[in-house]
Amino acid sequence: MLTRNYPYFKPETAANGDPAPPPLSWTVERTARFEEVDAINVVWHGRYPSYFEDARVGFGQAYGCTYYDFRDAGLVVPVKQMGIDYRGPLRFGQQCRITATLHWSAGARINFSYRIKAMDGEVLTTGYTVQVFLDAEGKVFMFKPEFFAAFCARWEAGTLKPGA
Repeated sequence: MLTRNYPYFKPETAANGDPAPPPLSWTVERTARFEEVDAINVVWHGRYPSYFEDARVGFGQAYGCTYYDFRDAGLVVPVKQMGIDYRGPLRFGQQCRITATLHWSAGARINFSYRIKAMDGEVLTTGYTVQVFLDAEGKVFMFKPEFFAAFCARWEAGTLKPGA
């Protein structure tokens, strides 16, 4: 099976030229449901984005950067790009751990990578999403909007902790 042997996002530098802050991660658990599998008892390939979404929502709740926070700031953050690498099957009733990792970007975008692992640690699927910022009229932000810039400033300062 062909798999990526490189990261989805290359490390960037911070605005002052220093190395960017380390990525932030959050892991959630999920069980594959019957309605998600195909005739051979494997989770259908089109269901994996919802697994990524579960981890992304958990990440937002943990780090105080939820979709409600974006909405309240007048922002919409649609997925612009997505990639998925399937490494092994996820089957009905199987539990897994999904990790969402936010990678630093100097640009006005949100870069997440994902890793779905079986409970024994076997990597089943990896992937990524890139999200952009839109205002209420659908105009793209060229710079990080104030809400997300403040989030990134806390991340860069090392004061951003889950649950804080």
